[in-house]
Amino acid sequence: MAPWALLRPGVLVRTGHTVLTWGITLVLFLHDTALRQWEEQGELLLPLTFLLLVLGSLLLYLAVSLMDPGYVNVLPQPQEAKEEQTAMVPQAIPLRRCRYCMVLQPLRARHCRECRRCVRRYDHHCPWMENCVGERNHPLFVAYLALQLVVLLWGLYLAWSGLHFFRPWGLWLRSSGLLFATFLLLSLFSLVASLLLASHLYLVASNTTTWEFISSHRIAYLRQRPGNPFDRGLTRNLAHFFCGWPSGSWETLWAEEEEGSSQDV
Repeated sequence: MAPWALLRPGVLVRTGHTVLTWGITLVLFLHDTALRQWEEQGELLLPLTFLLLVLGSLLLYLAVSLMDPGYVNVLPQPQEAKEEQTAMVPQAIPLRRCRYCMVLQPLRARHCRECRRCVRRYDHHCPWMENCVGERNHPLFVAYLALQLVVLLWGLYLAWSGLHFFRPWGLWLRSSGLLFATFLLLSLFSLVASLLLASHLYLVASNTTTWEFISSHRIAYLRQRPGNPFDRGLTRNLAHFFCGWPSGSWETLWAEEEEGSSQDV
């Protein structure tokens, strides 16, 4: 591997996240927090649980960051497969060819300029992950947000437990300044993680994506319908998102909804 490969954005972001995660954890252990008090009292269950949650959140982060988010295959498909796919897709669905990578985009796919690939059920490109969030890694992304929020809120409690305010303020700042900065950082991260988790749970419950929610007026297959053609109700939306059931392509679902709306008329 060339030395300059270590300076790629993805390597730097993931390294920074890993260092920041263990750095904050170390600060919580070194200061007089509840975490350190449990350790000194021999109550190791809670400290070990906290460490396992931190490790789990870090592993989930790396998994989402490094896995294929659902890239559209750029290799030419066999002619029979192409004909079968075309036959399954109603002509009313405006499938188009990507002007960047020249692949025929499936429904709900979008080209990511940062990744330079088309991604199935594209949600967004996450700069903190340095990866797209798409069809394959979106469920893990939501799971990561939930676990990360638990770790952040627990860390926030631990940091607060070690902030014993006293005067003079200069002496307090020298002894607890780093812990106070950690508390402020955890407060900011907790707020961001809470908002992200709440927004993604709402999107999952309605079977839509960040890109579709923000840019519905620009997306052809959404402009043709007054509502969300992929919304099958809360239970089925959650089952399909987390468990892949019921299975089926988005084109098929769109066609079923189109037929249902035509019959109603």
